[in-house]
Amino acid sequence: MKNKEYQLVIVGYGGMGSYHAKQLLKENKNINVVGTYDVMEERKAASITDGYKAYESLTAVLADDDVDFVLIATPNDVHKEIAIAALNAKKHVICEKPVTIYSEELVEIMQAAKLNDRKFIVHQNRRWDEDFLTIRKIYDEQIIGEVFHIESRVQGANGIPGDWRHLKEFGGGMLLDWGVHLLDQLLFMVDSKITSVYAQLSYVLGDEVDDGFQAFITFENGTTSLVEVGTTNFVQLPRWYTKGTQGTAVIHDWDINGKIVTQNLGENIEAPKPIKAGQGLTKTMAPPSEKAVSTLELPKVEKTMESFYDNVVSVVEGKAEPIVKNDEVLRVLQLIETIFKAAELNEVIKDFDKTRSHV
Repeated sequence: MKNKEYQLVIVGYGGMGSYHAKQLLKENKNINVVGTYDVMEERKAASITDGYKAYESLTAVLADDDVDFVLIATPNDVHKEIAIAALNAKKHVICEKPVTIYSEELVEIMQAAKLNDRKFIVHQNRRWDEDFLTIRKIYDEQIIGEVFHIESRVQGANGIPGDWRHLKEFGGGMLLDWGVHLLDQLLFMVDSKITSVYAQLSYVLGDEVDDGFQAFITFENGTTSLVEVGTTNFVQLPRWYTKGTQGTAVIHDWDINGKIVTQNLGENIEAPKPIKAGQGLTKTMAPPSEKAVSTLELPKVEKTMESFYDNVVSVVEGKAEPIVKNDEVLRVLQLIETIFKAAELNEVIKDFDKTRSHV
């Protein structure tokens, strides 16, 4: 039996829009990209060159009864307007992240999706990143014992990209740009309420939006986390650094270079010997003896989830729940707002999940 085919139009044919068309959607046999809409003439021309119809207006897209899906890949400030218009036109909607600048806007979109009986799904693509899935496996399977501290960071030295990401009105800045990914990964992995949030934002480049941040998050189950993004780091720290009761795991980069070091237990383990450190001696910071630890390779991750677009089709056809649920996206967006608030007030904000609004 032939699978049903769906027609999709991309609104915003820039870097991410064209990436969906040329990479992600090429892998899906159920969804066909039939056209695009963009306000920039050069992107309309690029769409035609790439073999897609270039719609003259958003109204024309929404009036086309053959269109099943609208993919939104525009700057953040217009996501809500386009999403609600598309849902009201009885289209299913896929939206790039951050889904909106403010959580209240997402609530309005969720209400429009429910009212029109259409699906609205956010493309939180980094839930499928291999480095994240490796750390998640280490966390879930307690390969280094019970994980009690997680550091997740991305760092570069190129500043903020030279486009709308410099501007607050468009939802620019690194907390909304990269923080939305790292925080989504963290909350997807750690199934526990958040009890405290503290943060520092960086504005060293002189932009009106943050060029980096550090967020310190504590969970009810005792796990602590440092989430960090930087754009002025000429030497990068590890992508992941994770501590457990029986060892430590480190992943240096997206190529999954790293290792696990675990503690060996037994009566015959030789105690560490004092070493000279600077102008003194230390046993506490001396390396463990050779027999006290084992170095292991990072675990291999097998495919355990549908791909994003396969899941989108399954959700529309009533065969599966969305891997990226809207209430999860809302929680991340509200956490971002709390991080902004904690940094502005220079205060630790308590009981995030007890005080946040729910839909």
